[in-house]
Amino acid sequence: QVQLVESGGGLVPAGGSLRLSCAASGSIFSINVMNWYRQAPGNKRELVAGITSGGSTIYPDSVKGRFTISRDAAKNTVYMQMNNLKPEDTAVYYCNAVALTSGYWGKGTLVTVSS
Repeated sequence: QVQLVESGGGLVPAGGSLRLSCAASGSIFSINVMNWYRQAPGNKRELVAGITSGGSTIYPDSVKGRFTISRDAAKNTVYMQMNNLKPEDTAVYYCNAVALTSGYWGKGTLVTVSS
């Protein structure tokens, strides 16, 4: 089992920045990929960033150049730096861990970007 706890959400004006954190515990040795997803009201959950155990990253075009995912292996924590935030970035942001046979989710952290 893997437990994930997100933090760092909040209210920020358009153009501002936030850094989200996801602390992992439990069977972290089994994790291959860590992702950040988001879900806005009425929308499907969408991937916004991913990082593999080898350090490769992936971003959709909607956040490329604005969001940066990183990890601190010593702290078992994944971060997402979000810059130049837009009102359309408003959503609940979820941390996701992909292991060999299972996927795990945190409870999410709310990011609200005011116009």
